[in-house]
Amino acid sequence: MLNAKMEKALNEQVNWELYSSYFYLSMSSYFESISLPGCAAWMKAQAQEELFHAIKLYGFINERGGRAIMEAIGKPPSEWDSPLAVFEDVLAHEQKVTGLINDLVNLALDERDHASNIFLQWFVSEQVEEEASVGGVLDKFRLIGDDKGGLFAMDQELGQRVFTPPAK
Repeated sequence: MLNAKMEKALNEQVNWELYSSYFYLSMSSYFESISLPGCAAWMKAQAQEELFHAIKLYGFINERGGRAIMEAIGKPPSEWDSPLAVFEDVLAHEQKVTGLINDLVNLALDERDHASNIFLQWFVSEQVEEEASVGGVLDKFRLIGDDKGGLFAMDQELGQRVFTPPAK
């Protein structure tokens, strides 16, 4: 059974994951507006992944005898100066999420909530993967610079991403 402190913190993370999905949908729309459909598709896949994370947390809260509470989701930005700026924001956002997940793990340890700690380890691993993936994309955008051919190739590459929910 979840204690009130852990339940509240996990609910806050559900909201953050839902905001993340909304954030990436906003980025997808930005990319659509500047005719980069591959980047838009990458962001849509990212939005789906974040929604999956929210639902995973939601299920855990309810499974542990808590109650997932849906709060208002903040408005994400909708304008960026460049594709590079978008992916810089993505990396900063994922680093923020990593910090939030680490805070949840620390709380689970402080509360001696071993079930939550074990559950959260999936998210710890997921964040390592997220930061590495986004970091790689960002490195490529930095290499491309203002090269329109490179941007076209990058858009094509990013358009290959498809979200596939993990088995567990």
